[in-house]
Amino acid sequence: MTLAYIPSPSTGVLHLGPIPLRGYAFCIIIGVFVAVWLGNKRWIARGGKPGTVADIAVWAVPFGLVGGRLYHVITDYQLYFGEGRDWVDAFKIWEGGLGIWGAIALGAVGAWIGCRLRGIPLPAWADALAPGIAVAQAFGRWGNWFNQELYGRPTDLPWALKISEGPNRVAGLYHPTFLYESLWCLGVAALVIWADRRFKLGHGRAFALYVAAYCSGRVWIEYMRVDEAHHILGLRLNVWTAIVVFVLAVVYFVLSAKLRPGREEVVEPEPAGVAPAKSDAPAGAAGASGAEVAKPGASGGAEVAKPEAASDAAAGAGAAKADAKPVGLAKGGADAAPEPDKS
Repeated sequence: MTLAYIPSPSTGVLHLGPIPLRGYAFCIIIGVFVAVWLGNKRWIARGGKPGTVADIAVWAVPFGLVGGRLYHVITDYQLYFGEGRDWVDAFKIWEGGLGIWGAIALGAVGAWIGCRLRGIPLPAWADALAPGIAVAQAFGRWGNWFNQELYGRPTDLPWALKISEGPNRVAGLYHPTFLYESLWCLGVAALVIWADRRFKLGHGRAFALYVAAYCSGRVWIEYMRVDEAHHILGLRLNVWTAIVVFVLAVVYFVLSAKLRPGREEVVEPEPAGVAPAKSDAPAGAAGASGAEVAKPGASGGAEVAKPEAASDAAAGAGAAKADAKPVGLAKGGADAAPEPDKS
């Protein structure tokens, strides 16, 4: 007799009048907001401007949702295009079914577009957002709890998940793989934040660390699941995907560290056409330091007048013509009498 277990919601949808409020969608939305908030703080800490992360997320999030849904539909096509299935269900994203692999891949395309428009490097933006993505996944997995899906093998552990009878599921107690992955993602976020502070990761290496760490946990979590999936050489398709992506992330991390060590000094340069800050030095400072002083010429151009030393001015004062106008001395003792602009 099981004395303790995790209950499942009786329904994943609440209705506010005619408007359905779906727990799955709420979990994803909360995750996106937390990811953008955390990414914005990290971006500013690296020298970026407030709001840039959100501006690029406007591109990345829609692309990511489309990519995640495409991956799910393609890899589980029998759920939508098999005998007795309705292909329209492939568009019902609120019923669950987002593949993180497709979400990251196509989301990166959207982020690349946004970064190009803002003139900033994609790897730097990805590094800032990496732990936020992991936290977003931690929230998103609770959407599976609302839908009573993606659970593991039967178990009698105190933290077993109670599943009720329903379409494509049998009532019983199962491993709460959604909870395992949620906790793993929070651990990945903490790891990336710590490693980034400790080793000053740059050029996409914080993002690569996130990918590798997530994949290493996804392998054993995926192995526990009992939902229908395609198998290759005895392993679930997502296990193979996690292994391949893990290897690619590690290779990128190692090569990037050798080819581009350190961290980007500038992550968000000033837009083209922005004038540099003006100097607050007084106009006479140039003369005082012995620099050349530009004088307007008759043709509209600039003549260059070299300042004379105070001693030379004093020596030539007795030889000046009688009808010469007085000449004022600059602070540094230079002759500063510009010709009038005749243009």
